[in-house]
Amino acid sequence: MRHIRIERDVSDFPTVILDNADETMNVVSEAWLTEMTEVIAALQADETVKGIVITSGKRAFMAGADLNALVNAYGKMTPTQAYAFSQRATAMHRALETIGKPVVAALNGLCLGGGFELALACHYRVLADEPDAVVGLPEVNVGLLPGSGGTQRLPRLIGVKAALELLLSGRSVAPGEALALRMVDAVVPRHEVIAKARQLLTSATDAQRPWDKKGFGLPESRGLILPETAVMFTTATAGVVARTGYNTPAPAAILSCVFEGIQLPFDRALSIESKYFSKLLTHPVARNLIRTGFIAKQAAEKGARRPPGIPARPVHKIGILGAGMMGAGIALVSAKAGIDVVLIDRDQASAHSGKDRCAKLLEKTPAGKGSAQDVLHRITATDDYGLLADVNLVVEAVFEDLETKADVTRKAEAVLAPTTIFSSNTSTLPITRLAQASRRPEQFIGLHFFSPVERMGLVEVIRGRQTSKETLAHALDFIKQLRKTPIVVNDSRGFYTSRVFQTFIHEGAAMLGEGVEPARIENAAKAAGFPIGPLALLDEVTMDLPLKIVEQALQQEGKKFAVPAGTPIMQRMQQEGRSGRKRGGGFYEYPQDAKKRLWPGLARFYPASPQQPAQEELKARFLYVQSVETTRCLEEGVLETVQDADLGAVLGWGFPPWTGGTISYIDTVGVDVFMHEADRLTSLHGPRFAPSGWLREKARAGAGLY
Repeated sequence: MRHIRIERDVSDFPTVILDNADETMNVVSEAWLTEMTEVIAALQADETVKGIVITSGKRAFMAGADLNALVNAYGKMTPTQAYAFSQRATAMHRALETIGKPVVAALNGLCLGGGFELALACHYRVLADEPDAVVGLPEVNVGLLPGSGGTQRLPRLIGVKAALELLLSGRSVAPGEALALRMVDAVVPRHEVIAKARQLLTSATDAQRPWDKKGFGLPESRGLILPETAVMFTTATAGVVARTGYNTPAPAAILSCVFEGIQLPFDRALSIESKYFSKLLTHPVARNLIRTGFIAKQAAEKGARRPPGIPARPVHKIGILGAGMMGAGIALVSAKAGIDVVLIDRDQASAHSGKDRCAKLLEKTPAGKGSAQDVLHRITATDDYGLLADVNLVVEAVFEDLETKADVTRKAEAVLAPTTIFSSNTSTLPITRLAQASRRPEQFIGLHFFSPVERMGLVEVIRGRQTSKETLAHALDFIKQLRKTPIVVNDSRGFYTSRVFQTFIHEGAAMLGEGVEPARIENAAKAAGFPIGPLALLDEVTMDLPLKIVEQALQQEGKKFAVPAGTPIMQRMQQEGRSGRKRGGGFYEYPQDAKKRLWPGLARFYPASPQQPAQEELKARFLYVQSVETTRCLEEGVLETVQDADLGAVLGWGFPPWTGGTISYIDTVGVDVFMHEADRLTSLHGPRFAPSGWLREKARAGAGLY
């Protein structure tokens, strides 16, 4: 066998060791299922075996299914085939728990998904008392549900209410909580898990699961007869809709699966689970979530866009110019990664203010490497550019103004070492233009962090026309040190994320100008899966910022620049003194003693039309305008890969995760259908919806987008 080995000593308790020969982590695969089924049959037939320990030869116990295999199920696997796949794993687990001999899972590390389903099929579970030894069933996060018994064993083991919370959130559980919830039977130091497992075997008197005994039943198995059961499932349904909307089918499937399953005999319940699993696995949402949120994300973090053949060069010391919100955030995540930081601002007081901001943020987030005091000790707040002499990298994070940025660039380069990379944390200003202030533009690059830096995982890496491959490689090394996710784009106005994000807020403003009710605009955006409506978002960023971007573009490009459709609406709001929350209010008003609410005065400036568009029409406009603009970025070479496009959309500005990103959304709709609908929207609302040449060529060639 390639993935499993059995160790036997003089005792009657052999140890089954999971040790994937092809991966650094044990995963559920066809080959592993075959081997595990053979092992169970052999141990059952061996009369000398009185009990079994299952553990891992790796630091982690088991992760779960191989997502690289599951991502291709949509369009290539029928629900019947997906059902058979689920049933095969289910049958293996069922054979294990009905083997007639006690089985203990010795969980020496992380145990998630299919790995924890294997543990649940064992009669006992011992977990290592280590921070990384978490357990859980995170399948909902990839648009699936546990497909080999997890939705049925967990409720019967720990209770329906506790199980639903874990299944619907997909969260991982630390050892202490796992023991308290009865997900495991013992928590011991890592080096003692095997010994504790053997101890449990020597005292085990019963190898039959409770649900296989006559008369077993949960109180909730009486359906909705019990008022508390009715309330639990009703509120759970409402909570799912409130959190995820109607776009992701997995949470509703989990609720139905648990509700139906607990009222049935166990084997019938497992069949129900496989049926729901098969529907989800062959649904595009699961494909989208897996493809972007896991496969593309992991590839980016492992260096998919890093130029090959260039030795890694870690950053030991970094200089950050500007101690405002962004600069302080970058300083904090760098110091938490173990990097020494020189935080510079125009005077000592401003620099110290930035460090104080870091201290406040540390009160709310884990410290990373070392204690909070250690992290703060790595940050030197100063106004002295001379302290930059030995830094490996500079991140400029001052105000979005060409002259201001040019000034600090010249001051820094006067003292920098010859090999130091200079980067600008800009969201819109072209890197090639900013690099004109540099004496070494080949070492100049854009690093666009997202706010708040300590919570946002994406960094948009922007290559200027003269940026060298070495500079790109070393910038990506720095992002890896921070444990963030990079995308790489080429220089242009607004790059990728800011450019496409602008279409969302401008579309919302344009709808208001057309007479669409403001609440209808906001609700349509949230119904599509955006975390916040465009009008509320405009209030947060203030209308001053997008209007300044338009003004700068007009100055530099003149008539070639197409003024976005929402510009006149923002200009009028600005004239009325309502340009955003920081200015006292915008589309919303913000009473001190109540929640924010849409400003009633909007009806005076933008009265609602008697005929209101359907919600689906508004949702389509939001999704289509951003997807079309993304294809233009691909056509112009701003983007080079569809993976970067989708990662940037989902992680950068909150494009609905269920879509997989702007390109995966087109892929899900179908290129031909998307083109036809985009042409229709173009005829109604203008050229911003017109399909790009890149997309039309893909349609003509019949080529997939991935």
